[in-house]
Amino acid sequence: MAVETPLNPLLSTQKSSDSGLQVALHPLVLLTISDYITRHTLRQQTGPIVGALLGQQNGREITIEHAFDCLLVEVEGEIILNQAWFEERLQQMKDVHKVPALDLVGWYTILSTSGPQPVHLPLHRQILHSYNESAILLGFHPTAVIERQAGGKLPLTIYESNYEAEEAATDPGEDKEMKDAEPQLRLKFKELPYSVETGEAEMISVDFVARGGGNATAVDGGNATAVDGTSKTTAQISTTADVNGKGKTRASKKSDLEEGDFATEATKQNILTREDEELIASLTAKANAIKMLQSRINLIAVYLQNLPPSYVSDIVPGSVEPDDKEYTPINYPILRSIQALLTRLSLLVPADSAGFEHELLAEQNDVNLVSLLSTITNSIKVVRETGKKSLVVETQKNMKHKSGDRSMWEPGNGVLGAGDLLR
Repeated sequence: MAVETPLNPLLSTQKSSDSGLQVALHPLVLLTISDYITRHTLRQQTGPIVGALLGQQNGREITIEHAFDCLLVEVEGEIILNQAWFEERLQQMKDVHKVPALDLVGWYTILSTSGPQPVHLPLHRQILHSYNESAILLGFHPTAVIERQAGGKLPLTIYESNYEAEEAATDPGEDKEMKDAEPQLRLKFKELPYSVETGEAEMISVDFVARGGGNATAVDGGNATAVDGTSKTTAQISTTADVNGKGKTRASKKSDLEEGDFATEATKQNILTREDEELIASLTAKANAIKMLQSRINLIAVYLQNLPPSYVSDIVPGSVEPDDKEYTPINYPILRSIQALLTRLSLLVPADSAGFEHELLAEQNDVNLVSLLSTITNSIKVVRETGKKSLVVETQKNMKHKSGDRSMWEPGNGVLGAGDLLR
């Protein structure tokens, strides 16, 4: 049976499982590629988007852990890497990522869903001949991002390359001529399966990016201009005060600065801390989950209420159901799912309800007892502090009283002293 020729002549006809390569893709690589594409687009830069992939290769297992963008040059109409710049940058990346030691495992670029094109062959051959004989190609598909298919796979494809023999096409009824010459080898690409792996550091980075994207807000240009204008006015006032040295100007400067500080303080009050953001996010998630659960329960209740009475209760026979009322169509899979859900609800209730209630009451008593002990301890602490302050006050009063009694017997106060009696 003849093998169908793929639409893209650069794609191999062999199955992807024949090579046995296993690729582990890390999220930091996706963030780097996305950032590069975003910067390239917003800056309206020209030229292709090309970058290098760093990772490890252990046998038939390849990890893609880091990536960086590359500088390209055009030589005789072909786009290739700037070799001097690329080797220097690659060595810098190797020096940074020594533990574990990373090396060049491939490169990435923007591709269509049909696969690599002939324009990508010179650069791929350069990497194969100069740096890695088994380099892989990661193709990012922008069209897949625009379509935004829910639940779809990532908009990328990973290819490996190898040289395959290509025979000239002949008619089915024509006899092939035996030739001693070896068939011509051509570079072909073959799609590889991959999996996404995440480390602890990557989880922190991805969480930070997700939180920043969720809290990002648009800034009005008019407000920014007003703020800049206020800052500029304040700076001008400060300069005038330093030059003239007049009190009136300095007073104006002080009032303007106070207004600016008040505005800054008002702005700071609207900024949430990280703990507040995490608490709000957690409460919002719980509230959304409760709302979703309530809506699902209401949906099930409405569905059961619109069923014929014979399907809801065994008491009502089906023969007495009125024909003029419209009921919900019977769906046995949904009914079985509801029955299974009701059956599982009994598993949430413990078998020994009395023992569970007794244990729950004991736990509540322990919590209340600890809370009561904490309140008593705080009260004792307050009483001790009050006693110390009262002792200090009484001691000061006694000292003042004793010093007042002694002053009455001193000479010159109208009272006879020991010296006066001797006179």
